[in-house]
Amino acid sequence: MSDRLLIRLAPDGGLTWLRQGGGARALASTSGAPPAGVLAAVDEIIVLVPATEVVLTEATLSARNRAQLLQALPYAVEEQVLGPLDDLHFAASRGTSGTLGVAVVAKAVLRGWLARLAEAGIQPDVVVPESLALRAAAQQASLMIDGDRAVARLAPWSAFACSLAELPGWLALAGPRHPLDVHDFRAAPALALPLHPASYHERQRDPLAFLAGGFAAAPLNLRDGEFAPRHRHARGRHWWRVAAVLAAVVALLAFAGLGADVLRLSRESARIAALTQDALRKAFPDIDAAQIARLGAEQLMRGRLERQHGGESSAGVLRVLAQVAPILGDSTRTQVRGIEYRNGVLEVALRAPDMSALDLVRERVTTIQGLKAELTAATPATDGVDGRVRIESAGMGGGKP
Repeated sequence: MSDRLLIRLAPDGGLTWLRQGGGARALASTSGAPPAGVLAAVDEIIVLVPATEVVLTEATLSARNRAQLLQALPYAVEEQVLGPLDDLHFAASRGTSGTLGVAVVAKAVLRGWLARLAEAGIQPDVVVPESLALRAAAQQASLMIDGDRAVARLAPWSAFACSLAELPGWLALAGPRHPLDVHDFRAAPALALPLHPASYHERQRDPLAFLAGGFAAAPLNLRDGEFAPRHRHARGRHWWRVAAVLAAVVALLAFAGLGADVLRLSRESARIAALTQDALRKAFPDIDAAQIARLGAEQLMRGRLERQHGGESSAGVLRVLAQVAPILGDSTRTQVRGIEYRNGVLEVALRAPDMSALDLVRERVTTIQGLKAELTAATPATDGVDGRVRIESAGMGGGKP
């Protein structure tokens, strides 16, 4: 368990607190506001507020995200609450779809609680009704009697709070479906109840310690939406800064790697474009740089080939070039040294570190439907192997030279 501070706010504004976890686990609560040193040291501050002011219910909603859920929530439970919806604050249990637990409180009441806490120097991370801190075991209901008040939790999202004088009427009206486990924190004798409880624990001590014992995590937080906490204590700020720095470093490295890939691919693309222009000039010496700059190598080649060999053959050449270009350009180990087209056959001159790299290019080309590739030459060089790959396609027309 993290080092957390559990505070209970009474209806009259009184405070009791108990520190849990870390190296200072408290076994008993303390009256009054927690010292500033304790508030600054803990990881999380949870405040239990009076259940008399909070309505618990359930709703079935489906939403794409939590923001949409919170917008739709008031209208899903409006028949179960009193007063204008604009004056009420709604909080939901964690989740974005299905059946959700809902807590409803007047905005003015919640603002008053936060103001009272702020007077004591308390900025809570979580605000939850005390009824949700009562144990909600399967097939069992819980009742806590504390002074002149009673708080009952009959099911995970069914609870009520009332005075002792009203308790018999509320129990008779609610009619708990499960056995009732009663914890009485008064020094007086046991109360006469309209039903026989499964267990009755008299003269209990320390209500906050009792609530803390079964309170692992808050199922919802009233500090949601417009009441979401904006503060960060020192320790939280420190770790958020560390996380932000790490995220920035990761993003920087990712952008650096992406930039290197973009630069490499840009250079490779420029090199292939230059080779294409050289091949175009060799095939058609009358074409000059101005024509290439104005019309582009692809358009010029298409036009010349269409005039010399017919549209179908030239279209085939360009299609094959488009198909094999990704294979020729995605490897830094193999370099394109030249491209020639003659009599319906495309020949690509390559420089590779070894024969296996040349053969890999041939194999990858043959995986393209409609293309055949053959390694026609391989000559050792000072820094690798110079080879030629012959590529044929039915769509290019002609045959082998």
